[in-house]
Formats: sequence, C-alpha cells, structure tokens
Amino acid sequence: MRRLALALAVLAVTACSDGGEPQAARTVAVTMKNVAFSPATLSVAKGETVTFEFTNEDSVRHDAFVGDAAAQADHEKDMRSGDGHGGHGGDDAVTVEPGKTATLTHTFDEAGTVEIGCHEPGHYGGGMKIVVTVT
Repeated sequence: MRRLALALAVLAVTACSDGGEPQAARTVAVTMKNVAFSPATLSVAKGETVTFEFTNEDSVRHDAFVGDAAAQADHEKDMRSGDGHGGHGGDDAVTVEPGKTATLTHTFDEAGTVEIGCHEPGHYGGGMKIVVTVT
C-alpha cells in the first residue's frame, strides 16, 4: 500500500511539472505607482520560488530587476548607457507599460538580502525598490 501511495505521489508531481520554468510556491501581487512598489518589503525562504505579478497603475513605464545591491548598481549603470534605456538582460527583469500587468518568476537560492528595483530614470534613486529578506 505504501509503495502505491508513493508511486501515485511521484506521478502527481511529475504530471504537474512541465520540466521548464520552476513552479512558484506562491504569487505576490505588486503595485507600481508614484515611484514606489507596494509591498516595499517581503520575506521568503531560501530555495522558495515566487511569481511576482506587477501591475503598473501609473502613467509612466516601470520595470523590475531582481538582484543584490551590487547587481542593482550595475543594472542602474547599464540602464543609463546609450539612449537612457540600456535594456534588460536575462530572466530576472521585466518592463511594465502604463496600465499593464507582467509577471516575473524568481527562485531565491541564497540567504541574505535581495532587492527588486525599478531602473527607469530617477526611480531607483528615488527609492523604488522592494527589499526581500531571504532566510
């Protein structure tokens, strides 16, 4: 009986996984408005996968980039290169146009502090970030 239950559990997990993107343990709704994210802080467990659903309630474009403070500084510099919109690279960033919603899924692999920052001109410097504590 135990073997049957174990086999069914493995089958259920396998059937729910497409082998691609990590499956999020939870979804966090985030509002982007007035050069701020809401919520502005979040706690997650090490290894947890979270899908962020960003809704831009402003009349200007916002973005969200996941990384530690050094990665945020590098990304800010990259975004200021060239025409002022250096662009995002990788899977840890999303741009959200006014009135739109976009999602970003991230697995928090290391304990510590990570930020989600908006790097449209003046936004990150104005405090538009989410401080994520990974325990």
